[in-house]
Amino acid sequence: MIPPDLRYTTDHEWVRVEGDTATIGVTDFAAGQLGDVVFVDLPAAGTHLDQFGTFGVVESVKAVSDLYAPVSGEVSEANPDLAAKPELVNSDPYGAGWMIRVKIGDAAQVASLLEADAYEKLIAAG
Repeated sequence: MIPPDLRYTTDHEWVRVEGDTATIGVTDFAAGQLGDVVFVDLPAAGTHLDQFGTFGVVESVKAVSDLYAPVSGEVSEANPDLAAKPELVNSDPYGAGWMIRVKIGDAAQVASLLEADAYEKLIAAG
């Protein structure tokens, strides 16, 4: 199921906005395409991100894939649990498998992202 309260990118990242903070992760669809995630490389707090720029790498048994920032801003936190348990990306992509939190630089960028129904159509189209 695609959570209706999130926004999505065409690269299969999701963003949950709470105030001026965006929590970012990869979608269940992306996690399924990747296969078993074995390593996640995330930026340190204080790193500036540009919208749609790469912010990290996820490695799985199948591939190594770049991660893309849905919004610009400054990283406030990377998920500390993923270093020891990268499989959380597969088992709970919208919860414990979140990747980073960002202080949003431009709130208008959130509106440019896909809503749940549009993202659902994107992945259904293949």
